[in-house]
Amino acid sequence: MNNPFQKITTADELIRHFHDGMTLMYGGFGGVGSPPTIIEAILQSGIKDLTLIGNDTGFPHIGIGQIVSQGRVRRITTSHIGSNPIAGQLMTDGKMDVEFCPQGILAERIRAGGMGIPAILSDIGMDNEIVTAGKQTCTIGKQEYLVEPALTAEISIIYAKKADSYGNLIYDKSARNTNPLCAMAGDITIAEVEEIVPLGSLHPDEIITPGVFVDYIIPSEGVNWKWAWE
Repeated sequence: MNNPFQKITTADELIRHFHDGMTLMYGGFGGVGSPPTIIEAILQSGIKDLTLIGNDTGFPHIGIGQIVSQGRVRRITTSHIGSNPIAGQLMTDGKMDVEFCPQGILAERIRAGGMGIPAILSDIGMDNEIVTAGKQTCTIGKQEYLVEPALTAEISIIYAKKADSYGNLIYDKSARNTNPLCAMAGDITIAEVEEIVPLGSLHPDEIITPGVFVDYIIPSEGVNWKWAWE
């Protein structure tokens, strides 16, 4: 890329950054806000033994759920897997390790990773053995807290409504979900976007993710969400 402000490329060009055993963070909530073109490229690449970080495991044939359903995931940190019965079966069979994390704490751990904060403290889940398993605690005053480590990834894949060629992003309503946080927490952040506009076209007040957090932009091949949810 000769122009330092030009981050636009294709999924095929970027697949070289992906490898077996890597840590991958993704935006999305039940598939909405997940990047379909990037996910398809990952599926086609055949990479496996992934460690995933994201809100959920999608549905068997929607969003990140497609990667999970093919048995490509070794471990996942997530808030729930209930919408993908294949994920539940993989966990039960011992083929996928699942770290459950309350949704708000998961988002805050990702935010901490993007901000360079090593961990957060929380008393949420102190009475839940699943949440506390293997975690450190500390006491401040008379209150005991869980030490929740920050989360980062080798690559974050996110989905946005619009971008300029520098990587400034805006999102579409609820599809925004965890995408801005994941954009901050990846060593490499790849944004799939519906529309790419010239520099200066986005008003500064509407930009949610500044381009400094985005390494590459991929034009989305699109998805019919009405059809997908039917």
